[in-house]
Amino acid sequence: MSIEIYVKQVMIESQKRELWRRDVQNTPIGIIGGSGLYQIDALEQRQEHSIETPYGQPSDALVTGEIAGVPVVFLARHGRQHHLIPSEIPFRANIYAMKKLGVRHLLSFSAVGSLTEELAPLDMVLPDQFIDMTRQRKNTFFGEGAVAHISMADPTCKALAEHFAQSAITIAESKNFKLKTQGTYVCIEGPQFSTRAESHWFRSMGAQVIGMTNMPEARLAKEAQIAYISLGMITDYDCWHPKEKHVTADYAIKNLMQNSQHAQEILLHFLRDLKAPLPESEAHNALKAGLVTPLQSMSEDWQARIRVLIN
Repeated sequence: MSIEIYVKQVMIESQKRELWRRDVQNTPIGIIGGSGLYQIDALEQRQEHSIETPYGQPSDALVTGEIAGVPVVFLARHGRQHHLIPSEIPFRANIYAMKKLGVRHLLSFSAVGSLTEELAPLDMVLPDQFIDMTRQRKNTFFGEGAVAHISMADPTCKALAEHFAQSAITIAESKNFKLKTQGTYVCIEGPQFSTRAESHWFRSMGAQVIGMTNMPEARLAKEAQIAYISLGMITDYDCWHPKEKHVTADYAIKNLMQNSQHAQEILLHFLRDLKAPLPESEAHNALKAGLVTPLQSMSEDWQARIRVLIN
């Protein structure tokens, strides 16, 4: 190799590292912690932020800082004291606040029940599809002055999921639990768990896990042009299984603590191994084809809201 070629390669690598450094500094990764994951032990340089949004207050203060040198924004979905039932979670405020703080990639962690023999308590799944059975939740940023229709064919970001799965598989193998990299998550209203008849019905739909919080969270992330993935941490078999104990809060919480520790290990491994900017996502252009109302015809208030979503 000639010295000229070598120098050129070194310069290219240096430029790549500089772009990566700028990307890391300017685009924090969002993390939403579900039941049992109210804080992250590895989070350093913590600062709390009370964010005002047009959709009210988020579930709790958003906490910025760094994990393994990577800037992140953390939010406890139910609040750090777990004071919000699923239907009370201010999903719109949570996602909007994340976007205001510059988040373009969002990692969601959630407790779920298994609807299949294949997945047992303490296993995990990265769902790529959702069935939304919720009834009481505001599921869009739009309406009353602005219209958008975005595609939800692919509610999670495949590229982000593939990156994240590499770390999740490593931890799963070392801790001896199973990780499924695809699956369908059925989201119910709650706060009660499902009836046995409902549980069998959801199984007949082809769903692998059941939870109460990923909808409308995934819908809103897509509307906010944020790449979204969810790690489902299995605590129970819901109530369909003929031999296993049906789910109760104390039974689920017993498994939550171990699940949450594994989730933090996966997150730390993922961020430590992040050597390049995260990939661009289809979600980052969701409003390009989805926004129907012309920006100039909207009120000033709506124009300000939209600018946050499209940036």
